[in-house]
Amino acid sequence: MDIETTAALLGVIAVGTYFQTVTGFGLGMIVMGITSGFGLAPITMVAVLISLVTLVNSAVALPGKLHHIDWPASRAVLLGVVPSVVCGVLLLEYLSAAAALLLELLLGITIIYSGIVFMLRPTPLSERSSRGSFFVSGFFSGLFGGLFGMAGPPVIFHFYRQPFSLETIRNMLLLTFAFTSGVRTIFAGTQGTFTQEVWVLVAFTVPLVTLATLAGRRYPPPFSAITMRRIAFGVLILIGGGLVFNAVSSMLR
Repeated sequence: MDIETTAALLGVIAVGTYFQTVTGFGLGMIVMGITSGFGLAPITMVAVLISLVTLVNSAVALPGKLHHIDWPASRAVLLGVVPSVVCGVLLLEYLSAAAALLLELLLGITIIYSGIVFMLRPTPLSERSSRGSFFVSGFFSGLFGGLFGMAGPPVIFHFYRQPFSLETIRNMLLLTFAFTSGVRTIFAGTQGTFTQEVWVLVAFTVPLVTLATLAGRRYPPPFSAITMRRIAFGVLILIGGGLVFNAVSSMLR
């Protein structure tokens, strides 16, 4: 990888890290979307790098913030994520290519519709949802992660609809993604994907991610809670649009 490509990749990671620090999500989606779109690096290497970067981001962002987490809700989400990731991977093996694309198309349309509805009415629910609903959101997040590598939307929607403060939502999402990234990192380690090039990039990204995370904690954007919710749902609409575009393009080939 040449210097210009490496610099571009590090810049994308810095932007994604800052965005995830202030919203609780977006690092993997931003980095994977831009790097794959511009062909900056192999997808398999980027996926491993994202997992490691997410762990660093969470390790810097979460200390001193754990008291903001709704632990019963977070535990319910994590209990749903673990088995459903395995289910998603196994289901993908049994689905035909056409069925998988159809599911991806439906997922994208659902995300777009939900994002538009919530962006137009960004006020949270008046009462906290049941613990079972958090388990369900975690289950579908793990399922979609196993199927499409896109685990975020269900828990993001569910958390941002709760009568929680934005700080609580951010830290709960960071905890969730740190947990899933830890699982992915352990799995990647058993597959021998930690090449010398990955470790070199990690050496550059750790201080960069640390600085970007600290910047996000100290200098968040001066937006209201309602505006931040709209931004979050707007990003999800873009993600849903990407899924629809990818599914339709694959069907037309």
